Amino acid sequence: MVRRVVCLWLALVPVFGAGIAPSEYKQRRAELRKTLDGVMVLFGADEPEDLHTSFFQETNFLYLSGWREPGAVMMLTRDEEILFLPPHDRQMEIFNGPKTAADDADAAERSGFDKVLPLSAVESAYQRLAEKSRDIYSVPGDLRAQKLLALAPLHEQRDAAKEISRLRVIKSEAEIEQITESTDITVAAHLAAWKAIKAGMYEYQIAATMTNVYFQHGCERSAYAPIVGAGPDSVILHYMTNHRRMDAGEVVLMDVGAECSDYATDVTRTVPVNGKFTSRQRELYEVVLGAQKAAIAAVKPGARMRGEKNSLQQIAYDYINSHGKDLHGDTLGKYFTHGLGHYVGLDVHDPGDLTWPLEAGMVITIEPGVYIPEENIGIRIEDTILVTPNGAKLLSGALPREPGEIEKRIGK
Repeated sequence: MVRRVVCLWLALVPVFGAGIAPSEYKQRRAELRKTLDGVMVLFGADEPEDLHTSFFQETNFLYLSGWREPGAVMMLTRDEEILFLPPHDRQMEIFNGPKTAADDADAAERSGFDKVLPLSAVESAYQRLAEKSRDIYSVPGDLRAQKLLALAPLHEQRDAAKEISRLRVIKSEAEIEQITESTDITVAAHLAAWKAIKAGMYEYQIAATMTNVYFQHGCERSAYAPIVGAGPDSVILHYMTNHRRMDAGEVVLMDVGAECSDYATDVTRTVPVNGKFTSRQRELYEVVLGAQKAAIAAVKPGARMRGEKNSLQQIAYDYINSHGKDLHGDTLGKYFTHGLGHYVGLDVHDPGDLTWPLEAGMVITIEPGVYIPEENIGIRIEDTILVTPNGAKLLSGALPREPGEIEKRIGK
């Protein structure tokens, strides 16, 4: 897939659909199966009953299968891989569209699994595989899995999600391409918002401007509920109401990202509503930007997001705490109230331990922030970043971060 040039974002080219080859899903299962000392049972998402929600596959299930139909179950061992599918329900298919059943002639070809069985065979297959297994892998808290586990109560239970996360944390070339695509479109959405912003608008109007851009590109959904907070709302970390009118003299924090072809991104910028930072806003902005630059400069294989005194989290905190003061002369470290970043992939907060050493192929965010309720100023700067063999690549680097560049773009 050719990477879209951000300056040409008005050329709305759909990207909806799977961007990962079927062979890659099979390879992922093969790599995971090598590590198993038993049987792994995974349940896909069911058709949602809430009409506010479209069907989206559970991401561990999606990562291993690419399967985008509801009600499926997967079992993996070192020697076998089985996909179980529900039978046709012709009445429901009138409402929700045609589905694939195990007895369809093309079920194996469409799924890419060695064996496809009806859902009614789940219990018997599980008992057969469990008899030859030492461990049972399932996702903790999944009630459907708990019913199966009761059929083999003496087995050691292990966390399937943790095992899968060790694969998910390193992105393939195809995954990096998908995340890059989502990020490019998200950058276009931010630029559209900057062009539209003016005093008197409502936060929800800016959110709508942004989501409209990536929906026009064919992206499935927001990677998370858009956060657009101006003035007093900018200090609320996960403010998602987006109902307040923006006034001149305020900053507006926009934490908005698209999910395109299953893959998420995460980008935040904080800009002046009237196009010009006040001296105080600019002072605080420069502190946050300096902290982000210091952390990004330290990104490389072997570095850690958290868990040691020279972690990226500590580097950002130390920078913030040693630059700038609040209105009472106190240091600003206490206003950096969240983690520096997270993994990104099929989920915007992709699974993985943030104390693991970074490796080439990981995709992370770096997002320091300062939030001072007394001043109604919250500033966060966030970029999605690929860890490379030699350092870091800003996938969202086309979106300006320097305050002077931002001021030139607002309203233009």
